[in-house]
Amino acid sequence: MSPEIVVPRFTVVTLGVSEMRRSIAFYASLGFARKFRATGEAVAFFDTGGTVLALYPWDALAQDAGLPDAPRPQAFRGVTLAWNCRSEAEVDAALAAAVEKGATLLKAAQPTDYGGYCGYFADPDGHVWEAVVAPGIEVGDDGRVRLPE
Repeated sequence: MSPEIVVPRFTVVTLGVSEMRRSIAFYASLGFARKFRATGEAVAFFDTGGTVLALYPWDALAQDAGLPDAPRPQAFRGVTLAWNCRSEAEVDAALAAAVEKGATLLKAAQPTDYGGYCGYFADPDGHVWEAVVAPGIEVGDDGRVRLPE
C-alpha cells in the first residue's frame, strides 16, 4: 500500500475564549453566521466564507493541545486574524462595528507603507483582528479573497 498524499489546507481557526456565551454573541453580532448549532455552547462554529471560525473554552483548548492554560498572555501573541475589505470606508465600518459590539480598538485605521489601509481591534478575549484593504488582494462579491498568481 502506498502512502497517502497529504494535501495541505487551512480549514478552521479555533479561538480559546473565557466566556462562550459572550464570545458567541460577539461574533454573531459582527455578522458571522453560526452553523452546526447542535454543539450548543460546548463549541461554536461560524461560517467565514471560506474557512470556519470556531470558539472553544480557553482552558479546555489548552488542555486538548497539551499546554498550560495560564498565565494567559497579555502581550502580542504572534497571530492576527484578517478581515479583508473592498475599500477604506469598509475598513472604517468594520472597525466601528467591532468596537460597537464590544471589541477594543487597538489602532485606528490609517494608510500603510505598502499602499493599503488598515486598523486593528481585539475581541473580548484579546484575539487581534486586522481590518484591511490591500493592493492586489481582491475581495469578491461573495466576500472571498482572491490572490494574484
